[in-house]
Amino acid sequence: MTHAVDLDPTRLETFLGQVMTDLAACYGGVMASLGDRLGLYRAMDGAGPLTAAEVASRAGCAERYVREWLGSQAAAGYVDYDAETEAYTLPPEHAAVLADTESPALMIPAFNVPASMWLDEDQAVHAFRTGEGVPWGAHHDRLSCGVAAFYRNAYGASLVPEWLPALDGVVAQLEAGAKVADVGCGHGHSTILMAQAFPASTFVGYDTHEVSIAAAREHAEAAGVADRVTFAVASATSYEDDGFDLVCFFDCLHDLGDPVGAARHARSRLAPGGTVMLVEPFAGDAVQDNAGPVARLYYGASTTICCAHAISEGGEALGAQAGEARLAEVFREAGFGHWRRAAETPFNLVLEARA
Repeated sequence: MTHAVDLDPTRLETFLGQVMTDLAACYGGVMASLGDRLGLYRAMDGAGPLTAAEVASRAGCAERYVREWLGSQAAAGYVDYDAETEAYTLPPEHAAVLADTESPALMIPAFNVPASMWLDEDQAVHAFRTGEGVPWGAHHDRLSCGVAAFYRNAYGASLVPEWLPALDGVVAQLEAGAKVADVGCGHGHSTILMAQAFPASTFVGYDTHEVSIAAAREHAEAAGVADRVTFAVASATSYEDDGFDLVCFFDCLHDLGDPVGAARHARSRLAPGGTVMLVEPFAGDAVQDNAGPVARLYYGASTTICCAHAISEGGEALGAQAGEARLAEVFREAGFGHWRRAAETPFNLVLEARA
């Protein structure tokens, strides 16, 4: 359809450039995922300059494919290329983001999330047209695995050294021996990180996704903390244990169909003087306050994943960009009297609530 309007050629050219950049990023995401799955980044990590044949040999892949892949990586600036030696180098700063599985800057698992969004596109189309929800467990398994692997390193960098100390008196309780609930624990990485740091405390992780709970139990065994960490299939409004000194919601409250009910249930499960720690995606309180790549990423994920799950539970979805004012209102409605922003990062708000 041709619109009978005069187009601003400069604005058209600028927007075409933006869309081409976005399209190239989509292609680049596939290349990054292949680099991870085939071990190409790990083959280059710390190895210095390598020819395409050397990268292929180290990764056990066919050289012709690797040569073309390396061209894509050089074009994107992911690797450095020396035309004289025809060698490619993965800089150590890039390796921290793409190859080092223990790096707090590791981002490569996150490419699994848009992969699942593409694979689940038909579900999203159906949801848009019907208003129905899509529960977390109905998505391709690349979603839960990718989210878990990404958050494992992100939380590892901040949860124990920064976020917990930002809460009033919580670290002292954990050191003395506290009882902690991790609601919406997923694969249990956040629960296990706290258990490793505070051996006098006990931890319970809850999630409705049975596959994630099974993975969490395996991770606790591997980490050697299964004697103090248990995991159970339960919703945010149905777990029965109580007397918790700390109840945590890590990037999950906005996914729930009844966030007020979840906050109210947490309040009823707290020990006297107990604390709720709420970690949510960083957001301002209005659409105009949420611009740029981080907000764009969160809005995209929220459209097909977060809101879709909340709607599947029969609720009015908060969305991943809810903002602190809406979150504070949830906790006020649930009966909490104390509320404050304890910390923040470019990606997260860390909020403290007490009855």
